[in-house]
Amino acid sequence: MNTPVVLETPRLRLEPFAPAHLQALNAMNGLPEVYRYLSGSPETLQQTQTVIERVQARWQQWGCSWWSLMARDTNELVGAGCVQYLGQDPANPLELGWRLHPKAWGRGLASEAARHMADWAFDHFERDALCAVCHPDNQASRAVMQRLGMHYIGEQAWYDISCAVYELRRSDWAAARHSR
Repeated sequence: MNTPVVLETPRLRLEPFAPAHLQALNAMNGLPEVYRYLSGSPETLQQTQTVIERVQARWQQWGCSWWSLMARDTNELVGAGCVQYLGQDPANPLELGWRLHPKAWGRGLASEAARHMADWAFDHFERDALCAVCHPDNQASRAVMQRLGMHYIGEQAWYDISCAVYELRRSDWAAARHSR
């Protein structure tokens, strides 16, 4: 059994999804602009509840999953981020993922969270690489991937859509960590 992990960045506290996050997660996931490049269809309250339950089980089973991104200064939910198995299959690479509430766009919070999630993933899992995927038209997510030092490896089908796939090698991340 694995214990969910809380991470802190200068501006964020990453808390594993919990029932206390239900209303705020659903409010964010119910916005069409948040799901534009995901399923295209906002979540219902019941869907968000089901996701929280699934995420809690994955933390216990796999030791990784989704966090609520909480602003440290206001304790307000501003997004969600993850380290999870791509396609929800432990045989696949570990994936970094994120989404932000529109009020948090353009402030560098996705990059800040992703850097800390990558540090944590490389420190806790014996993987040579992490990946990230997004809709090919999602330029904001692609920019975060590039800022992390990820390299574009092509388009692949994931989550029932064609995705741009980026990869971050452990050796590249370690070299970047030493230069920070």
